[in-house]
Amino acid sequence: MFEANDSYRTLNIQFPTPHLAHTALRALAVDQELSPLVRRSFTLASPGASAANGAGGETASESKNVLRVFYTATTNRMLRVAVNGFFESVGVVLGVMEELDVDVLGLPGKEGLEGVQGVEKIPG
Repeated sequence: MFEANDSYRTLNIQFPTPHLAHTALRALAVDQELSPLVRRSFTLASPGASAANGAGGETASESKNVLRVFYTATTNRMLRVAVNGFFESVGVVLGVMEELDVDVLGLPGKEGLEGVQGVEKIPG
């Protein structure tokens, strides 16, 4: 997968639910790395799964709510730049999830919905 001279890093980002982890994977995977010297792959894993054994050893009942991202690059600098850019994208995805995802609409957000077009207050 990588050469002896390559730099590599595995990132594990845990989400509250498997649905949110899968949504993040789909949102982040569409952006290709800008440099051909950097490679990235994604997988979903259970919180107890180690990076060494990957998805192996998990049962279907385990929840895969950890987004695992494996990076490899030809230099440490290329790896650092790629991972920094990735974390910026993760920040955007998490912000959108916090404000818009249907799974978290019932939870309090940063702003109220009063006066938002298309949102009606149900008398109760």
